[in-house]
Amino acid sequence: MSIHSPVTVTVPATTANLGPGFDCIGAALTLYNRFTFTRLSSDTPWETERAVRIRVSGVEAKQVKTDETNLAYQGFLKLYDHIGHTPPPVQLKIDLDVPLARGLGSSATAIVGGLVGANQLAGEPLSQTEVMQLAIALEGHPDNVVPALLGGCRLAARGDAVLKEWEICDIPWHDQIVPVVAIPNFELSTQEARQVLPTQVSRADAIFNIAHFGLLVRALTTGRRDWLQTALQDKLHQPYRQGLIPGYEAVKSAALKAGAYGMTISGAGPTLLALVDRMQAATVATAMAEAWQQMGISAQARSLAIETQGTQTAVAPTI
Repeated sequence: MSIHSPVTVTVPATTANLGPGFDCIGAALTLYNRFTFTRLSSDTPWETERAVRIRVSGVEAKQVKTDETNLAYQGFLKLYDHIGHTPPPVQLKIDLDVPLARGLGSSATAIVGGLVGANQLAGEPLSQTEVMQLAIALEGHPDNVVPALLGGCRLAARGDAVLKEWEICDIPWHDQIVPVVAIPNFELSTQEARQVLPTQVSRADAIFNIAHFGLLVRALTTGRRDWLQTALQDKLHQPYRQGLIPGYEAVKSAALKAGAYGMTISGAGPTLLALVDRMQAATVATAMAEAWQQMGISAQARSLAIETQGTQTAVAPTI
């Protein structure tokens, strides 16, 4: 049964890759975008002839498209197309707190928000797993959309070669490991960050990442500082991408001196992620922001937590 009351979908930001886990691991963070879908009746006055009206507020709202090409609305249409139903006309209100093109999964929040909102309005014809598979197909890789939808820290691996579905594994995250993000005031597109990557890597580099990724999983689970310091190293993407991020070495040095276990590029960047002990989180955040500021780059550093619930929905009560 379809829903006619407004539906609000709250989707967390994500940090992906976590060093050696390129394109396969990500974690949801306590930073959110909200998408409210309201079905429009036939007698609703229209400002245009479009099937959607979009209003955006919050961080960098002016940069978000407000026509049919809006990514959240594209996710909305994708679900209705998948179930073979005609999408209803809707009003979409978007409240942004996740900055765009910073390596914090802003596009994943839009995709997940659109799919989940459509599924709710349509009466939940798809299971969470089916919505997840659609989200991965739209995004092209699982490391952001999966934790955004499910919450926690998640590892995704391609399953059966015939069905080509994804197997998802929850990675326990020790409660003393705090993610600190330093978000600079410049953007870095995922496309640009991918263009600098080599098409092939050596056997030695592949072995290096396999070993360090295995250690990362154990380090996140146990909270062992010495393991984390080693595990966050990578040879698949960070050596090539760090040159696209002015001040990378200075911020990393500041984070480590302030007590961080280690630092990585969040997603495709330019946000930098430090993993720290709870008692050192505020100190590390300040040090990272100040390192960029000394180079004339404005940055916001935030101590966050792992969002364990993932995407949440709320249906407005019928009056």
